[in-house]
Amino acid sequence: MLSRRHASILHTKLEIRKSKLAAVVAHQYSIRALSRLQPEWVDWAVEISKNARQSMVKRNEPPPLEPREFRSPEEIDSAVIKLARRIQELERLDVKGATLNQTGAVEVAISNVRETIREVFGSNSPEFKEYGHLELWEGSMYMGMNDSEIIGGVDRGRRQVIGILNGLVDRLKEKREDLETGTTPAPSTYFDRLNLHPRVREVSRDLFMDGHPWEAVFAASKALINYIKERSGRDDLDGAPLVRAVFSRNNPALAFNDLANQTDLDEQEGMMHLFEGVVLAIRNPGGHSFPEGPEQRAIEYISLISLLAYRVQESKRRRTP
Repeated sequence: MLSRRHASILHTKLEIRKSKLAAVVAHQYSIRALSRLQPEWVDWAVEISKNARQSMVKRNEPPPLEPREFRSPEEIDSAVIKLARRIQELERLDVKGATLNQTGAVEVAISNVRETIREVFGSNSPEFKEYGHLELWEGSMYMGMNDSEIIGGVDRGRRQVIGILNGLVDRLKEKREDLETGTTPAPSTYFDRLNLHPRVREVSRDLFMDGHPWEAVFAASKALINYIKERSGRDDLDGAPLVRAVFSRNNPALAFNDLANQTDLDEQEGMMHLFEGVVLAIRNPGGHSFPEGPEQRAIEYISLISLLAYRVQESKRRRTP
């Protein structure tokens, strides 16, 4: 007989197929129902359905893949050790005893594998996307399987997962070699070579080097706002209202040029929007829960903020009424 776990897997597959069939039937029924309506009602209903589908697709779009960026050989060594533990667990797993006695050892082993892949590579990594739902099963599954067939399926799955984990270990070892030879330097290794504005560097460096790149981005964005207040003398404003007032093309407190012609005015307005973007897209979300991502993306944000800080330093202070 099938164990409860394998019966559950089979039941889930059957439910998915039933849901797909139900969706097809419902779609065909709606087409027949629409055919009895007035033409303009049909067009309206079709447009509503189209918009709803597009909205659902947009909401269900997965987050972008974010490959894990390892900063040192030691960090990779730690990841290899974790994966090696999972390999050893699977090699020692008593498939026959766990399956016949339903001890739960199979479920625990594969749960450990999934969690380790997530921990090592990240929830949005290509590795977790591909292997985050592994099962200790290989082959067909059907009702009425005897114990021998079930044990065989679990054991084949065990050997397959061991092969996958060994492949991931080899991938990490290759990344380690790249780090040692300098072919793919981690962002933290060249952070100190960036010519960041002193106001940005002094608040972001330690956070970034200690493994908190997005806290470093948020700290840099706050430093930029404080620097704008200091240079403009506008302590009465904050955030987007501050940058709109200080960098407005119409009588700005800080000007990036002489504002002598249309080209100058366009540059002034364009720079204002860049500062506004940093406030709305980086500083404001950072005050609540800034989305995490690879270190490379964080260092790009910090570089942008540094550039804007240099532009504030170079700007000319103007008298305002």
